[in-house]
Amino acid sequence: MTDQTTWLTPEAFEKLKSELEQLTTDGRAEIEARIAEARSHGDLRENADYDAAKNDQGLMEARIRQIEGLLQTAEVRQATDDGTVQIGSLVTVVDSDGDEMQYLVATYENKVAGLLLASPDGPLGEALMGSRVGDTVAYQAPAGEFTVEIKGIEVYRA
Repeated sequence: MTDQTTWLTPEAFEKLKSELEQLTTDGRAEIEARIAEARSHGDLRENADYDAAKNDQGLMEARIRQIEGLLQTAEVRQATDDGTVQIGSLVTVVDSDGDEMQYLVATYENKVAGLLLASPDGPLGEALMGSRVGDTVAYQAPAGEFTVEIKGIEVYRA
């Protein structure tokens, strides 16, 4: 995996493909209709509806380019169960207060509702990578230094 590659689960890849399809078809048609409706109201220099529709069009086109870039550079795969934390692992940790939390170690594009995310590029995710059950890892975050003990590792399955 290179710096340009984004690891995606098959589910995240399909979700992004669906979003891209929606944006490039229905999304563009809706924006075009909004722009046409706003144009029919007259003077474009003082037309808030037109300005809002054009702004939304720009944001949507930026999202389309972002998704296209992600899909072109994606590495689509499931994590393997080798006993270490890797991208795609669901990791259960206990912090110094005794609180147990479960994190999906993955990039933001793999975000799953209801699961905490530990990006492999972030302090916690980076510290977890390569660790095993029973290991204690320390990481530096903006609020200070923290330690967690790894209680469980499993491969994330949607």
